[in-house]
Amino acid sequence: MIKRYAALVAKLTPKSKLGQGCLRAYAVGGGICVFGQMIADCGERFLSLSSASSLTFASIVLIFFTALLTGVGVFDRIARFGGAGTVVPITGFANAMVSPAMEFKPEGWVFGTGARLFTIAGPVLVYGISASVLVGLLYYFFPW
Repeated sequence: MIKRYAALVAKLTPKSKLGQGCLRAYAVGGGICVFGQMIADCGERFLSLSSASSLTFASIVLIFFTALLTGVGVFDRIARFGGAGTVVPITGFANAMVSPAMEFKPEGWVFGTGARLFTIAGPVLVYGISASVLVGLLYYFFPW
């Protein structure tokens, strides 16, 4: 009885596509990072930005494109293909902010878009800011 059950489970269990998923995530995440580096290099070379300013410029452009692609529904298709590769911190954060806002847009600007804009990103902001204040205080009182 147990052997028949184990055979049935083995037959019906879908095969894992872990390797394929990892390769897709690596390719998509790497592609996003390469695109960000290209933007930073272009900012430094063609816009005569400093190294730090070009990195800030690249972050802004990546956030803009992620929000735009999320708004028109393209980023969701990229995420379905690339999986965890799209959770490169800055693009994942921008997608996490825009997605709920788009979903609740029919409820209006205030109670829909405005109220839902920070549902996922809100806790990240609260705990990120709180942690930075705590680290700043520790650094102030105990300089290393």
